[in-house]
Amino acid sequence: MATLATASTARTPEHRFFLFSAIAMATVDIAGFSLNFFAGRSSLSLPIIYHLHGAVFLSWIILYVAQNVLIYGGAVRGHRQLGWLALALLPLMTVLGIGITILSARHHGGPPILDLNSFLIGNPVGILYFVSVSSVAIVLRRRTDWHRRLMFCGMAAITGPGFGRLLPMPFLIPWGWWAAALIAPSIFPVFAMIAERRRTGRIHPAWRWGWGAFIACFLLAEAFAFSPWGIALTQAVVAGTPGAARPMAAFFPG
Repeated sequence: MATLATASTARTPEHRFFLFSAIAMATVDIAGFSLNFFAGRSSLSLPIIYHLHGAVFLSWIILYVAQNVLIYGGAVRGHRQLGWLALALLPLMTVLGIGITILSARHHGGPPILDLNSFLIGNPVGILYFVSVSSVAIVLRRRTDWHRRLMFCGMAAITGPGFGRLLPMPFLIPWGWWAAALIAPSIFPVFAMIAERRRTGRIHPAWRWGWGAFIACFLLAEAFAFSPWGIALTQAVVAGTPGAARPMAAFFPG
């Protein structure tokens, strides 16, 4: 997450917007998982891999907020040094995110409120998008305008799990996956584009490329998930496991 912003550019309206947006996105994820825990839908007795997954993703959330705090305060050197932690976190997030998806699908069929094929295929695609756009942002760290906007898009993409735990998902069947994974996270980049248009009179192309790629990935994943190949892949992954016992379509939990 290193960037070459200078102290003279800190505390501008743009930096303030990115800081407050980072806090808002972090709040969604933390609130969603906290609600899940206190409502008894999650437990400390889960296998260690679940806790490792949560710790790694929480580390990214904290890192993202911290990086925005540092830039807002003009601490550019600290921002650069701390940013390299992203290179260690991204591979871990890829492996753990996809691994937990497969484990959940096989162990209990994933969340019953989601179509099993959407969850099994869409979740890894979303993780790969997040890792890809964040990696591109790191490569473009010297182009700070692109860097901060692509990082923003990556962070927005991983608010889906938080929204999925805050929204009344059983009552959104069969559109729960669309609501939690696409529509709700889009609030952040859409609002960012509107705010930027009002502030500068234009919308930076990084938003169109960054969030446009997310929408394309989501739609392609859904198209594949409901194709004969996607159905066959889902059935093959859960074959012979407890996850194969649930219906493919989302259902209201009993």
